[in-house]
Amino acid sequence: MSLKDKLQEDWKAALKNKDSFRANVISMARAAVLQAEKVDGSKLDDEGVIAVLSKEVKQRRDSILEFEKGNRQDLVEQAKKEIEILLEYLPQQLSKEELTEIVKSAVNEVNATSIKEMGKVMAAIMPKVKGRADGKLVNEIVKQILQ
Repeated sequence: MSLKDKLQEDWKAALKNKDSFRANVISMARAAVLQAEKVDGSKLDDEGVIAVLSKEVKQRRDSILEFEKGNRQDLVEQAKKEIEILLEYLPQQLSKEELTEIVKSAVNEVNATSIKEMGKVMAAIMPKVKGRADGKLVNEIVKQILQ
């Protein structure tokens, strides 16, 4: 079953179970996928759907920071619940330790010695962790290792 089909089936199940919050989150995810397909003019495969869902998770994580600044704990909790639901459709996320190992091997691979070579390191890492790690976290770990 493709990821799009799984989203469709889970959306139907959430509606049947009268779980409106889950149904709304899945519906927003499906809408984002459909919008991406409309823009590209082609059907997305599972990898494309994962990219769209990763973007949705990133937007919500960024929103959490803004909600915390605005002291809106209710919206922070809602965004966290939405992220939990969306993460069910993404590949298993890498731990910070696993990411650190990947970063160290990439640094050795490109022979990076200073923060000026961060772009090379990021270019080597991102294809390996696509959909399995937040780019902001990867960026922080690369900065720590290169300093």
